[in-house]
Amino acid sequence: MIDPKLLEILACPACGGEVELEDKQIVCLKCGRKYPIKNGIPVLLAD
Repeated sequence: MIDPKLLEILACPACGGEVELEDKQIVCLKCGRKYPIKNGIPVLLAD
């Protein structure tokens, strides 16, 4: 679904924390925010 190399360089836009793929969404390991993946593209928009 998402290239593992892409996950290595992504960061949470809200806190800058490391992210991981969990249940078809991107989850920040630092603040816990969740970001959707639409059509194979992570939508990393902070509220």
